[in-house]
Order: sequence, then structure tokens, then C-alpha cells
Amino acid sequence: MILALYFLEKLVIIPTYNEIENIPIILKAVFSLKLNYHVLVVDDNSPDGTADAVEQLKLFYPGQLFLKKRQGKLGLGTAYIDGFKWAVKHNYEFVFEMDADFSHNPADLERLYEACKYENYDVSVGSRYVEGGKIENWPLDRHIYSKGGALYTRMITFMPVKDPTAGFVCYRKKVLESINFDEIKFVGYAFQIEMKFVAWKLGFKIKEVPIIFIDRKIGISKMSGKILKEGVFGVLTIQFKSLFGNYRKRMKINADSFAKPALSRTDS
Repeated sequence: MILALYFLEKLVIIPTYNEIENIPIILKAVFSLKLNYHVLVVDDNSPDGTADAVEQLKLFYPGQLFLKKRQGKLGLGTAYIDGFKWAVKHNYEFVFEMDADFSHNPADLERLYEACKYENYDVSVGSRYVEGGKIENWPLDRHIYSKGGALYTRMITFMPVKDPTAGFVCYRKKVLESINFDEIKFVGYAFQIEMKFVAWKLGFKIKEVPIIFIDRKIGISKMSGKILKEGVFGVLTIQFKSLFGNYRKRMKINADSFAKPALSRTDS
């Protein structure tokens, strides 16, 4: 089916692993906005049947809901990179990252979109640490890790983003077309930092939009000691790599290397 470019404007990427309880209600919340959002679920072979549930839900959201099934638990970063490549291939102009667990309020998608669409930013970040942003239902240790990690990242990288680990983000297509994803090495906590850092280093404009982040009520958090460790040492690695004179050249890619955008839907 041929779709007008207008209908390919906004894509929300939702990575999943064992989100069978959350996925039907998060999808309903996004589509209930009636603001022409499409959703790509990238599932890492969830043993709880998340992908099967999405397959069934595609019948209720034809031409709006898409599924990319992967062979195993390969990590958040690679899930998003697969989603980004799919989004660019299919010519979406604004591409969003969002969790499946309602930590990010789907109603805030439009605020991120407006920052890029109408205020001419290249990246908009749903931020917990700018004025008006906050976190609800987190224990004290999570607050300390997160706020301390954000401060640590800013001190090491000098990146002017107060919430560098935020996972609620909107990218213009031109940003994703410009990044050499082969050079994005992190898959967990540090992936979000590296994506924002590269976008900033390549000269793209970033805006932080205040959000209220609410800890998941259903399911189990994917946070682990390994992910936290990656964040600590990953920040040092990211900054170290950037000190070399060819950093921008290595991180930037010619948009022609992407497959040409498709106007028909042949993917799942």
C-alpha cells in the first residue's frame, strides 16, 4: 500500500523484553492520542509472548503498528539502532524513543514533537532535571544514582544536557542519517549518553523539555549493576574517543549509505 509522506511523519520506537502486561495498554495510549503516531515495537525474543501480543494487536492498528522481532536479548542500544535504521528507511521525519512501562507519559510525545517541528530543534529530550521536571515513586538510592550520574556525565563531557541518560527523546531524521551507528558501542545505560553526545558534537541543536517520570508499576526494571558500571566507565570512554582529531569524521556518515526510503510496507 502506498502511503502519503504526511502519514510517515512520526514514529515511536518501543523496545521490549517481557512487557506482555504493559504493551497493550501503552499502545492503546499512544494511538488514542489520535495525532497520527505510528509505532515500531522492537522485541528481543521475549519469552512471555510480547511479540505474539503485538502481532495480534496489528490487526486493530493496521498501517500504524509494526513489529521487528530479534533473535535474542541483544540490548537496548542495538534495539534502538535497528529501529532508527528502519525509521530512516521508511522516511519518518521525527523518530521517538519511549519505554513500554509508562515511565514516559505518551501525552508528552507531542511536546517533544513540537520542540523539533516548530521550535526548529534537532533533538528534544524529555528531561527530569530541568525546571518543571521531576521523578515520582523512586527509592532514594535510584535518585542518587541517576542525579549523580547526570552530574558526573556533565562534568566529564561538558555536554550541556542536564538529563543525559534520559530515554524519552525525539530525533529529526537528519540527525539519525548523520550518525555512524557502527561507532556507537554501548548497549545499556551509556547508549543514551553517547547518542546525545554525538548529536551535540555533530552540531545539532538539543532542547530539554520537562517531564514527570513515573517509575514502572507493572513488570521488572531492567536496571542492573552491569548497566550502571557501563554508565560510569562509558562516559570516560566517550570523552576519550572525542579527544582524537578524527572523532567527528568517524561518527558522521553520509546519508546515502542508508537504504533509500521506502513508500510501501513490506516489513512486519
